[in-house]
Amino acid sequence: MTQSTSISMAEIYRFLAQSMRYPSSEWMQDDYFSVLETFLTELGWETEAQSLRQSISKDADRLEPLQVEHTRLFVNAIPSVIAPPYGSVYLSADGMLYGPSAEKAKAFYREQGFDLAGEADIPDHITFELEFLALLAEEGKEKEEELFLQKHFRPWFPKFQARVLQEGRHPFYGVLVNLIDFFTREEM
Repeated sequence: MTQSTSISMAEIYRFLAQSMRYPSSEWMQDDYFSVLETFLTELGWETEAQSLRQSISKDADRLEPLQVEHTRLFVNAIPSVIAPPYGSVYLSADGMLYGPSAEKAKAFYREQGFDLAGEADIPDHITFELEFLALLAEEGKEKEEELFLQKHFRPWFPKFQARVLQEGRHPFYGVLVNLIDFFTREEM
């Protein structure tokens, strides 16, 4: 990002976490798409920006295709969820949800003084992991941020990303997982 549009890693992580939530008119407004386009433009991802401009209309119906795709990819599809947004699904031998890796992520949160708000929340959901990274970045805990990325996020994210890129029908989620990959790479 250039200095004129410089934003913190905490803000980037929060934006990416929000982007992985179910599309809602409460947050997915014109300003959201403006920020997304700024990200893409600043990164030089003009092809991706153009693809999104063409696929996301400006009218009130723009949410429905994103909601359908979100549900199809991350919530339910026949015969199974295409790209479950939970690390444990990719890290456990049997694809079990809330496996040992989820418990390890939760323990890491607690070691850093954080916990999930809801008892039923699954700690290795991509939105929680990105929000946690935002908290670490906000507090300047760079070593802990890198350790979490290395031990908890990067081991599963490429498998999730590959499924989204392979099975996605709307360009939005492909662009989004590529942004997440860009901002969570080891070089960052």
